[in-house]
Amino acid sequence: MAGAVTPKRQDSRKFIENLSGAGKSIAVLTSGGDAQGMNAAVRAVVRMGIYVGAKVYFIHEGYQGLVDGGDNIEEATWERVSSMLQVGGTVIGSARCKEFRTRDGRLKAARHLVQHGITNLCVIGGDGSLTGANLFREEWGGLLDELRHQGLISEKAARSNSPLHIVGMVGSIDNDFCGTDMTIGTDSALHRIIEVVDAIMTTAQSHQRTFVLEVMGRHCGYLALVSALACGADWVFIPEMPPEDGWEDNMCRKLSENRADKKRLNIIIVAEGAVNRQNKAITPDYIKDLVVRCLGFDTRVTILGHVQRGGTPSAFDRILASRMGVEAVLALLEASAGTPACVVSLVGNQAVRLPLMECVQMTQEVQKVMDEKKFEEAVRLRGRSFENNLITYRLLSNRKADSELPNSSFNVAVLNVGAPAAGMNAAVRSAVRVGITEGHKMFAVNDGFEGLHKGQIREIKWGDVGGWTGQGGSLLGTKRTLPGKHLEEIAAQLRIHSISALLVIGGFEAYVGLLEISAARDKHSEFCVPMVMVPATVSNNIPGSDLSIGSDTALNAITDTCDRIKQSASGTKQRVFIIETMGGYCGYLATVGGLAAGADTVYIYEEPFGIRDLQANVEHLTEKMKTTIQRGLVLRNEYCNENFTTDFMYQLYTEEGRGVFDCRKNILGHMQQGGAPSPFDRNFSTKIAAKAVQWLTRTLRGCSQGGRVFTNAEDTACLLGMRRRALVFQPVAKLREETDFVHRIPKDQWWLKLRPLMKILAKYKTSYDVSDSGQLEHPTRFRPKEGDTSATI
Repeated sequence: MAGAVTPKRQDSRKFIENLSGAGKSIAVLTSGGDAQGMNAAVRAVVRMGIYVGAKVYFIHEGYQGLVDGGDNIEEATWERVSSMLQVGGTVIGSARCKEFRTRDGRLKAARHLVQHGITNLCVIGGDGSLTGANLFREEWGGLLDELRHQGLISEKAARSNSPLHIVGMVGSIDNDFCGTDMTIGTDSALHRIIEVVDAIMTTAQSHQRTFVLEVMGRHCGYLALVSALACGADWVFIPEMPPEDGWEDNMCRKLSENRADKKRLNIIIVAEGAVNRQNKAITPDYIKDLVVRCLGFDTRVTILGHVQRGGTPSAFDRILASRMGVEAVLALLEASAGTPACVVSLVGNQAVRLPLMECVQMTQEVQKVMDEKKFEEAVRLRGRSFENNLITYRLLSNRKADSELPNSSFNVAVLNVGAPAAGMNAAVRSAVRVGITEGHKMFAVNDGFEGLHKGQIREIKWGDVGGWTGQGGSLLGTKRTLPGKHLEEIAAQLRIHSISALLVIGGFEAYVGLLEISAARDKHSEFCVPMVMVPATVSNNIPGSDLSIGSDTALNAITDTCDRIKQSASGTKQRVFIIETMGGYCGYLATVGGLAAGADTVYIYEEPFGIRDLQANVEHLTEKMKTTIQRGLVLRNEYCNENFTTDFMYQLYTEEGRGVFDCRKNILGHMQQGGAPSPFDRNFSTKIAAKAVQWLTRTLRGCSQGGRVFTNAEDTACLLGMRRRALVFQPVAKLREETDFVHRIPKDQWWLKLRPLMKILAKYKTSYDVSDSGQLEHPTRFRPKEGDTSATI
């Protein structure tokens, strides 16, 4: 029809400004065993609740405080949750409460909630705590009727305080809850375990000892499995997969072979709930006696115990708990009478909401199938993350005899490119061992593309990468040199060494280098081989991947330093610290480090700012100094602005804050690239490198004829990256459009969505797009197929 006006598409996005907590009351409690990161979750619930206009209450001592009432139920303030972020355990207390398991106990709890007008409950705990919360919700109407009949509450109070909404967050170091990849506290517990294992390995190596370590996990072997993967343990015992009968002989044979292979130490990790096929406990002392009796090795036992629950929460746990806490408040604000109790979970890199009881039932089903000795089913029910950990551990720990290896004529080269990143060595170890298991001959290239064109290539064997998992930096050597000027020499070296495939582990230079080599395939047939890149850079600036190897270790270095700096201000008061982080033009480290450290302001290149913004930030800190929180933390990405340098900001804040606060500056520098890799980086790099080599094997088989490898297809030069919930192979040529090559960053970066969250928690009014929230999903039992181009971590 002539002159018809095309209707504008409705903006379906949802913003925090449209959600109001006015007139609502939210209570938060921690229950069951404590876990590092619980305080970060409590802080996020309190601050987000207050931000949207709701009243927020602490319930001290878990369900016991709910039953006892009185001073245990206390209104929270913004300032009360300051300085909680870096504290382990739970400052509002946790207790196991028998009385809450009775109807009389729940009746008392209901009365105390009604007295405060609380109809929204946020519970942080394990599956027992969350099951109790759901029962409380289901009985709520009946409990209010009973209280009304007893004359303890009025009919009006019963009407206005119904229904009760419940949202759970899983706080458990065991990571034993189905439906989430990680629970609050798990990563921190892994930090404690790996710190101990790294320390033990030095003394074990000195004396050629065997160490048997018991870690927590009465019903779940996640901590044991991941710490075994992260430290390259010789053997691991977990409840979900008891060893086959005759394991004693197999284990002793393996330990003996490792010693014969010039390995000076053995590490055996045992979950406290480990059992054999007859359901009889496998204890550290039994293993020690076995090793001493059969092999005569000097053997020691270390039981970590409650060390694993203690200490400062890791950067990962702080970010996870903060994201979950905010999501929990959003879920409570959006809940209606028919909304089931939900639990906020992490799947891949995505925060999701799942029906609480579906997750609880699946968690309880694991124990049921374990009792029935259906161990493969138990592993599958634990989830994709657990299953992939077990598959990768088996792949890397079971060395086959040469006669058992597949017959392959392929030569695969591995190189590190760009700046060093913690976790690179773990990735190389994983790639080499998986490659050998697949039957390939593995070659190591020293010093990146520069070493490749100079011919610094050598065969690398299984034993050559022993002990590499916990080493920082790059043992192969890495340089930023791009291949563009040396394509002839590189092609010649690939021809000389008959290289059939390339695995490049590195940062932005690795990405650009792979683009240059794949673009030259029409001129050099030597480049017509499968190539894959695994992102490894502290800056986390690679297109096609939400995460990079090394960035978690760098975040922990930033967070630890910020904690110490904040602590130094506790005595002097009225002090603002300006801290410069790495990252080039990418603001990931500054933003996520700021969220983990509780920064007041973070300046990055991706979010332009001017002198008025700086002035507003100074005024914000001036107001803050009038409260009991008399310190400030400002993070600045190194290339956020060419004119507003760290020195400029230091001088500006010093001058504008004169008489109110003084100022100090710190440039963190290369300490962010150093140190031993974090458990997350060890685990991530090990699994992603294994996937990369398996993809190379499949691709090689598909593009080789008569022993000759040839492929110039776009999808045989790929980057393996984590996208939201899955590891995905993406042709590098297709990633060009997503790249800002001038500033060496992706055009679209997921973590920018965390910036409003960081600002809200620092008491800034801001717009926050919450469109991704609100979808209630269901826990999945999906098993990835071997041939999939995507596979969950």
